[in-house]
Amino acid sequence: MSNQTVCVFDVAKYILEKEGSISAMKLQKLVYYAQAWSTVWDEKQLFNEPIQAWISGPVVPRLFGQHKGKYLIQSSDLEIGNSSNLNTDQKETIDSVLKYYSDKNSQWLSDLTHMEKPWKKAREGLAPDERGDNEITLASMQEYYSSIIE
Repeated sequence: MSNQTVCVFDVAKYILEKEGSISAMKLQKLVYYAQAWSTVWDEKQLFNEPIQAWISGPVVPRLFGQHKGKYLIQSSDLEIGNSSNLNTDQKETIDSVLKYYSDKNSQWLSDLTHMEKPWKKAREGLAPDERGDNEITLASMQEYYSSIIE
């Protein structure tokens, strides 16, 4: 089994194929949680693209560029990405994230990220309504999410 890191579009495609049409904000939060939990459960990053701490919560700018201006997104809206690039472990990680988070709405997910240390740490020094492009580091995700497991 390969341990290659895939791109965020492969992860997004997989999520959209499983979930159907979802809001852009919800997709961003699900991709974030997939990355975060991959650092804990699989001890490696799921995709290479950086995640930034935006006002609305964690956002992958490259993915945002693909769906900018759309509210609802479905798999066919992403021109790049291939879910078959994901290996079994990666799919299991994403499936576990979806099992826990996918029944929540986008605002609930955004509010949750705002209460969690990785986003708050990356937003330090910024006003609540101030735009920022500070990265949420893999280390801060790994440290925080591994600390909240029973």
